[in-house]
Amino acid sequence: MAPEPKEGRPPTAKRATRPLPPADDAIQAWSRPLAPVKDLDEVARRYPGRKLTLDGERNQLEFYGTPDRPNAFAMDSLEFFFLIAQYFREALPLRLILLLIACQRAGGRIHLTQEEMATVLDVSRTKATEALQEIMGHGIAFKVKRGVYQFNPPFSYRAAEFIPGTETAGGKPEYIRVEQHETLTTIRKDATLPELVRYPSLEHMRKAIEDLRKNRSEQRAKRRLEREARQEEGMLQ
Repeated sequence: MAPEPKEGRPPTAKRATRPLPPADDAIQAWSRPLAPVKDLDEVARRYPGRKLTLDGERNQLEFYGTPDRPNAFAMDSLEFFFLIAQYFREALPLRLILLLIACQRAGGRIHLTQEEMATVLDVSRTKATEALQEIMGHGIAFKVKRGVYQFNPPFSYRAAEFIPGTETAGGKPEYIRVEQHETLTTIRKDATLPELVRYPSLEHMRKAIEDLRKNRSEQRAKRRLEREARQEEGMLQ
């Protein structure tokens, strides 16, 4: 005979455990929500090539800002700044790049018309448009629609944006957050965008800088030889 079912509560389903991120995928690990660590030894075994350290609570970062944009900041590539400082010989493209970085919203979107860019920089719209076209030609930024541009995330990216008014609602200030890898995935899936936008690189800038320096060095050497030749001619006369 089959055993009779026991009286009592039905067995409760086990709660599904949160899947651990792959040990070799640091980006995915950072994008997942934090979970309490119960066993440091288990964590150490999962990441054998890394050191585990415990530190105290970090102090809040502080950035210059205004009440409607407190502690607003963007994550910027230092190599990007290093290259554009050498590449652009005119000031306007650099000023426009700084303006675009400063006006980023969460996800790197920039809500500015070309007329507004020209007004802020105090130049004609024609000059602002020419500088913008030059910047976009390098894949630094691209146009989404009229009055909306996107800064390329590997060069500069603003991940979060403060929601004004939330600090007076009795709770903590709230922010809009857009993860960088989500924005990058959207850009790279868009086949209508230029290759230099989808897979940004500034190696062409680096090569242009090297070629310019080589050309200037050759010109200086040529002028030096000409000067020495003139001096020798004067001594012979």
